[in-house]
Amino acid sequence: MLVLLPPSESKTARARGKALDVGSLSFPGLTSARERVLTALAEVSAREDAHEVLGVSPTLVEEVARNTRLTTTPAPPAAHVYSGVLYDALDLESLSPGAKRRANRWLVIVSALFGAVHPHDRIPPYRLSMAVNLPGVGPLAGHWRQPLAVELTAAAGEGLVVDCRSSTYVAAWQPSGDAARRWVSVRVPGATHMAKHTRGLVARHLLGVAREPRTPAALAAALEPAFEVDLTAPAKVGRPWVLDATAR
Repeated sequence: MLVLLPPSESKTARARGKALDVGSLSFPGLTSARERVLTALAEVSAREDAHEVLGVSPTLVEEVARNTRLTTTPAPPAAHVYSGVLYDALDLESLSPGAKRRANRWLVIVSALFGAVHPHDRIPPYRLSMAVNLPGVGPLAGHWRQPLAVELTAAAGEGLVVDCRSSTYVAAWQPSGDAARRWVSVRVPGATHMAKHTRGLVARHLLGVAREPRTPAALAAALEPAFEVDLTAPAKVGRPWVLDATAR
């Protein structure tokens, strides 16, 4: 099973630690695509109009400047870098040892800079959205689509793909073929803040289940003790199952 998560805008930096080693990251087939984005982002972030190109506030001067030092700044585990509402609800640090091992296998954070990473992958904090059209690379969702299709399809294997991403990151990879029949999009009613919180709770709950769900119906059943769920079959071939979830 893969549980796909979005990154967070807010990221936590560390003052000490080893720097990024691109070759050590999960999904090694993404290495060349990662290096292209790293190089282009550093170049853009050194420009006076960097905040306009990256679509961020001009007040985020230090965060943009940090993009020019991504290969030398400390790179903590992604689980410590990503923060915010979803990751607060997920609360990886408080998981049992078994749940942490499952997190490092099942959780995949889809990233504009790195394509996809597991929680244990060591990455520097950065400022970049999948919605950016990055000079030298192009629209990032399009840049990642083919390499992610290869890597994530292989990683999913015969398991479910539980999709907790926002639409911006769904654009970078959508399961196709046989994998699409095992694709479940988690939909949460209400405001964005609550939706992020609930998706974090869904991911956390799945890491603690006794048995990995192998079908969309089994996924819904696994979540029912903690959530009100409603599972809807795909509207057409190639589209996901939709699982509406509300925390009890």
